[in-house]
Amino acid sequence: MKHIYLIVSVLLSFFLFSSMQKKEEWTFLLDKNLSQWDTYLSYRHQIGYNGKIPTDASGVAIKPIGYNQDSTHVFSVLSQPEGLILKVSGEIYGCLFTKKTYKNYHLKLQVKWGQAKYNPRKDKLRDSGILYHSNGEAGADYWRSWMLSQEFQIMEGHNGDFWCQANSAIDIRAFPSEGVMNCTADSKQPFITFKSGGDYYCKRSANFESPSGEWTTLELICFEGKSIHLVNGHVAMVLQNSRYITPEGKEIPMTSGKIQLQSEAAEVYFKDIKIKPLTILPQAYASLF
Repeated sequence: MKHIYLIVSVLLSFFLFSSMQKKEEWTFLLDKNLSQWDTYLSYRHQIGYNGKIPTDASGVAIKPIGYNQDSTHVFSVLSQPEGLILKVSGEIYGCLFTKKTYKNYHLKLQVKWGQAKYNPRKDKLRDSGILYHSNGEAGADYWRSWMLSQEFQIMEGHNGDFWCQANSAIDIRAFPSEGVMNCTADSKQPFITFKSGGDYYCKRSANFESPSGEWTTLELICFEGKSIHLVNGHVAMVLQNSRYITPEGKEIPMTSGKIQLQSEAAEVYFKDIKIKPLTILPQAYASLF
C-alpha cells in the first residue's frame, strides 16, 4: 500500500510541476514602470499631412519628440481591479516598443477602445496596431513614426488586417484586389505578395471582434518568417516569407525584431500582454501553410 501511495504522490508531483512549467512559459510584458519597453514619439499630425517632415509657420522643419521623451504621458499604466492596464492616449503619433528582440514566438494580449480621437482621424475609425519584426530606427514609415516592420492592424472593424510598414514585404493567402476593391485574406487562397509599390494592404478574412466596450483577444504567432493573425481565437490571416526590400531591390529575410504598439490618434487600452517562445509551429496552424 505504501508503494502505491508513493507512486501516486510522485505522479501528482510530476503533473503539478508540468502544469507550473507550462504556466511559466509565458512572460508578461506589462508592469507599472513599463520596464520592458521604450517609447518613440514623432508629431501631432494634422489633416492634410503628405508624408513630408512637418514644418513650423516659418517653414522650418520640426524635429520629432524622439525616444523616451514622453512628458505628456501618451503611454501610461493604470492599476485596476482587473490588473494592470496600458493606456495609449493616441494624442501624438508614435510607439511603445520592446527593449528585447523576439523571434519565433506567440504573443497574446487584450485590447479595447477608449473615447478620445485626435486629428487627423477625428472623423475616422479608431486606429492602432501591433508592429512585429521591427528593425532599424523609428520614423521609417510614411507617418515618420514607426520602424520598418509588419503590421497586425488594430482598428474598429478591422482587427487582423495587414499593412506593409516602410519597405517591408510579405506573402498572404488572399483573394486578389480588383479595381477599388482591396485584397481580402482567406486561408484557402494562394499566397499573394504584398509590398510597397503594389498591394501593401490586406483586409482580414472576417470581423471577429468583441462588441463595443468589451475586450478583444488578439494573438500573433510568428515562426521562421511565417505568421498568423488571430482575433478572439479565429484565424484572420495567414502570412509567410517575411522580408524587406533594399533600395537596390534585393529582398532580405526579416524574421525577428522588436514589437511595437502604435499610438495613432485614438485612445486605446491593452492588458494581459504576454509572450512565449516557440520551437515549432503549433500543429493546429501548420496545415495553413
